[in-house]
Amino acid sequence: MEMCRLRIIFAQKFDFCAMEHIPSFNLLIRKSIIDNWNLDALTDYKGITLQYHDVARKIEKLHILFKESGVKKGDKIALCGRNSANWAIVFLATLTYGAIIVPIQHEFTAGQIHNIVNHSEAKLLFAGDVVSTQVDPEEMPELQGIIYIPDYSLFYCNSEKLSYAREHLNEMYGHKYPKYFRKEHVAYYEDQSEELAMINYTSGTTGFSKGVMLPYRALWSNIDFLLKNIGNHLSENCDILAILPMAHMYGLSCEFLFSFIAGNHTYFLTRLPSPTIIHEAFQEIHPALIVAVPLIIEKIVRKKIMPQLQTNRMKLLKNMPMIKKKINEKILEYVKDEFGGNAYEIVVGGAGLNPEIEKFFNNINFPITVGYGTTETAPLISMSDWKQFEPGSCGAAVDRMEVKIASDDPENIPGEILTRGLNVMQGYFKNPEATKAAFNEEGWFRTGDLATMDKNGFIFIKGRIKNILLGSNGQNVYPEEIENKLNSMAMVNESLIFQKDDKLIGLVYPDMEEAKLMGFTQTDLINIMEQNRAELNKQLPAFCKISKIHLQEEEFKKTPKKSIKRYLYQ
Repeated sequence: MEMCRLRIIFAQKFDFCAMEHIPSFNLLIRKSIIDNWNLDALTDYKGITLQYHDVARKIEKLHILFKESGVKKGDKIALCGRNSANWAIVFLATLTYGAIIVPIQHEFTAGQIHNIVNHSEAKLLFAGDVVSTQVDPEEMPELQGIIYIPDYSLFYCNSEKLSYAREHLNEMYGHKYPKYFRKEHVAYYEDQSEELAMINYTSGTTGFSKGVMLPYRALWSNIDFLLKNIGNHLSENCDILAILPMAHMYGLSCEFLFSFIAGNHTYFLTRLPSPTIIHEAFQEIHPALIVAVPLIIEKIVRKKIMPQLQTNRMKLLKNMPMIKKKINEKILEYVKDEFGGNAYEIVVGGAGLNPEIEKFFNNINFPITVGYGTTETAPLISMSDWKQFEPGSCGAAVDRMEVKIASDDPENIPGEILTRGLNVMQGYFKNPEATKAAFNEEGWFRTGDLATMDKNGFIFIKGRIKNILLGSNGQNVYPEEIENKLNSMAMVNESLIFQKDDKLIGLVYPDMEEAKLMGFTQTDLINIMEQNRAELNKQLPAFCKISKIHLQEEEFKKTPKKSIKRYLYQ
């Protein structure tokens, strides 16, 4: 009843959305396949390439497998593994069949995967090479089978229909298409905008996973915005490098789905995407667009770019007013080349850029922008083209989304970011209490993030509501702002600010690679951090000053979008 009430509120608030024609999302997939039939579609980096017609045939085979094994429209199919062309095809095949996809982040533990499969009521689980060795079928009693993503073989089967269908799949396919599978055979389920397309379980920084119900309208609205605001700047069938995990909405929408529907050629990093591997891939693929989290961009800048720009000769040249402009142009050209030399822009999401790194990019007029979103908005809430982007912000509201700040003075006093529009979820699967708490009485989705917003609609995020600390004089302390400053200091790789006995403490994971290179001991690092603390406190109000900095021996545990899991360190 409560869910129905929320949907009625949503409908009442968005009459303008109801008037807009929302095409079938699956027909966009079909159109891209037909229009780009003989062009490259998906490539596993250092591996095979599939053209759009190859993708269509693989989708068709999976449709036959689904049908013959008893999967019905509206059934759930879970998908858990590292990025790959075959992962992408399972996703497309599930949606275009009319089933509901349940992407599961491969970093999740076996227990988390079992819980999600059971909670979502998935009939099938497609599992990657690592995941398939970790999960226990006995912990998922309602599952009909586990299918191995690399070759779609049966890893586990609890259904005679599924076993028979997989064994005779090629025979069934050949019988249905005796003379070859052609464009005119591509026929997909025609979805309605409010139908449920997927359930995406959040990882969050609290450790509690909720199943976000995303309808087709949310997928369509995100992709339509990207096509109109980024796609029109890119050449046809250009190369895109997918760095982010597709089980997370940011990577799924902004890299894979956008690229595929735009008719581009997507490369998947199937290995652990370290900055070194990513940098190597940039040089080989020359991507037309880069979508990343700050950690990746910042590490490339600090490790690959800054050392080349901090020589005595370069410092001297940059300080000469007569040639400063020309030097910056040369630096811009060099930095662009480090990111492959062909990117229209870099889109950063998941968190804000470090202010020092952002300032560096702005000084050389580098094409970079920062967006903002949530799993619950599939994911976009705000983003602006780099030419209109306001430094320090995360852009302005995207098409078909409204944003307001819950503050009496939104330009100066931070308040919670509230949003509503076509991108917003239907609610949390089988969790009416959490759904109710996620919306206010007027149907606005409560993001849990604090921000200000200027008169032009640009959003400036301060941090998470749940992360706010109370300063010594009772004022709010935003730990993320302090961490941004600390992360720019000597030998700091990443940091976390927490409170203990009314005192603010810094926890720092040092740059161990640099420390080893310089021969620094533990005592040296402690002394450097004490100097950092003194320098940091000079930049902070009295109620924000840090009492101590402790060294963190291991890299912080993170979510797939590389946010620190703060709850583990409180």
